[in-house]
Amino acid sequence: MCGRFTLNIYPEALAKIYDLQEIPLIEPRYNIGPSQPVACIRQRGDHNQLDLLSWGLLPGWYENITHAPINARSETVHEKPTFAHSIKYNRCIVPASGFYEWLPQGDRKQPYYIRLLNSSVMGFAGLWETRIAEDGTELNTCCIVTTDANEIVKPIHNRMPVILNPEDYNFWLNRNMHDPHQLKKLYQPYPADLMYAHPVPDLVNIIRFDSASCIVQM
Repeated sequence: MCGRFTLNIYPEALAKIYDLQEIPLIEPRYNIGPSQPVACIRQRGDHNQLDLLSWGLLPGWYENITHAPINARSETVHEKPTFAHSIKYNRCIVPASGFYEWLPQGDRKQPYYIRLLNSSVMGFAGLWETRIAEDGTELNTCCIVTTDANEIVKPIHNRMPVILNPEDYNFWLNRNMHDPHQLKKLYQPYPADLMYAHPVPDLVNIIRFDSASCIVQM
C-alpha cells in the first residue's frame, strides 16, 4: 500500500509538468498522511486543474465514512463497487516527490523513503469522488491506485503506487475514456533501475511532524 508520501517541488515546475493554467499555491510537504489534503490533478473541461482533496475515497453512497480507503488495488479496481464509478469517470493524478514504506526489523519497523533517480516529481494514478453532505457542502476525496512492488520496493513492501509515465498523463486523465480495461497497460510496476530507496529517521512515524528531516538518509 501507500500510506505516506511527500511533495516538495516548486509550484512553477508543477504547473509546467501538468500543464496547469495557474501556478498552484502549495507549500512543501514531507509527511502527507490519510485524511489530510492532497494535491490532485484533474481534467476540468479543456484544461488541467490542481485541487486539494481529502485522502480517503468516499463515494456518495458509501456509509462507512470512518474507513475511507486510501488505496485501490489495480488488479481489482474495476470490479469493486467502491471504485467502479471513479475508475470510469473520475481519474486524477496525485503528484509526489517520493513515498514511504516500512520494513519490519524485529520488534520495530524501519521507514524507507523511495523516490525517482531522474526526476523530483512522480505522478501516482489516483481516483476521486464528490460527496454531498447534509448541509449541501461538497466533500471531494481521493485514493491512490497500487500495483505489485518492483525490485527496489519489494524487499521493503509487496505493493507500491502505480507511477504513471508522463506520456500517459493525458490518457489517464481523459474523462471521455470510460473503458477501465484500456487502463490495465498502465499498471505495471515502475522500472526499478529508475528508483532509489534509503532508510530515514523514525520522525516520519509522527504524522504531525512535517519537515525535510523526514527524508534525511540514515
